[in-house]
Parts: sequence; structure tokens; C-alpha cells
Amino acid sequence: MLETTKLYKTASIHQVPQDGSSLPLMEAFYTIQGEGANTGCAAYFIRLGGCDVGCHWCDVKESWDAELHPLTPVEEIVQTAGQFPGKAVVVTGGEPLLYNLNPLTSLLQERGIQTFIETSGAYPLSGFWDWVCLSPKKFKAPDASVYPHADELKVIIFNKSDFAWAEEHAAKVGAKTRLYLQPEWSKADQLMPQIVEYVKNNPKWRVSLQTHKYMDIP
Repeated sequence: MLETTKLYKTASIHQVPQDGSSLPLMEAFYTIQGEGANTGCAAYFIRLGGCDVGCHWCDVKESWDAELHPLTPVEEIVQTAGQFPGKAVVVTGGEPLLYNLNPLTSLLQERGIQTFIETSGAYPLSGFWDWVCLSPKKFKAPDASVYPHADELKVIIFNKSDFAWAEEHAAKVGAKTRLYLQPEWSKADQLMPQIVEYVKNNPKWRVSLQTHKYMDIP
């Protein structure tokens, strides 16, 4: 563990302070939430570097290597987030649960900013959250402790077998968890008819679209 974050311009996962005082920040931007339960809402996105899940269809593979992204004090991250009129932050990645997110989220909530996370759930939950979006991946199964905290289960459909896989995870979350099926972007045209029919026949599910891609925004 680092004695000071100032020793490094970039950080591997092993160099990130375990107390969560600094995090590898890939990018941060103010935009409109494009998918899932909070689609259409203004939000400030904090994308952390570092991921070992390795989805081959991931559209932010540049986030995987934590060493490419600067360790940034959480106070600095929160100060910037507070400058925008929308008081909601989405923490994503990469895989954000690689890190201790307690300090980041507590500081955000102290400033009246809602905290949302988008995670594969591959690691135990840290942080204080107003909304947890669990998006499990076949490449690394979620930690069992995350399921009870999921406000939203968002499953990416890449092939026909993913429907049964989605049901396996739906059986592990709470009764009030919102369930979403989302087509993998590169195959959306091909998969959408199947997803539409599945949701019509299984109405506990909803369709999630990556509307930010249609709007051509981050």
C-alpha cells in the first residue's frame, strides 16, 4: 500500500491505497444516463480504471489497465462532481468494486449527491449507495454478497443462451429488484426481436437500450 499517492502518476491495482483515499480515474463527465432504470436522467459519470473481468465485447477496454490512469484524491473527484447542476453520480469502470469506495461515496453523500454504481459484482460491495446496478458477466461470476443489494439487474444479451443465464441471476436478487435485458450493441439489430418476444412472454423483465449511443453523447 502506498504511503502517499503523490509518488505515482499512474497506479496498478496493487498500488491503489486500500483506504480508498485515491482512485485511478480514467475519465469523468457530465451527461445523460443512457441505459437501465435511470435512463434519461442527468448524471456525472466517474469511470475508474482497472478491470479483470475481460468481456470481449467491452466498449471501454482502455479502462482495463489501471496503470494507464492517474491516482486522484477522492476529495478532488468530489469537488469536481459538485460543480454540476445534476446531483447524481454514477461510478463505473472498469470494475469499480476492485477498490474501497467508502470514502468517495460518503463525501458525495455529504454534499447531497446521490450515488449510483454500475458493477459486474465480481468483488464484495463497498461504498454507500442510493442505487446499485448489478450487471453480471459470464467471464467472472458475481460475489454472492452483492445480490441482496441490487436495485437493478441488467443482463447483456449476446446470444440465445444468455436468456437462461439471465434467469439464473434473477433468481438470486430480491423481489423488488428491477430486471433488464439489454442487447450487446454490435448485435442489437439481430437480437432485438428475440429480446422483445422474451419480454412479452416474461413481463417481469424490461428492455434496456443504450440510448446514449443513439443520441451520440458520452
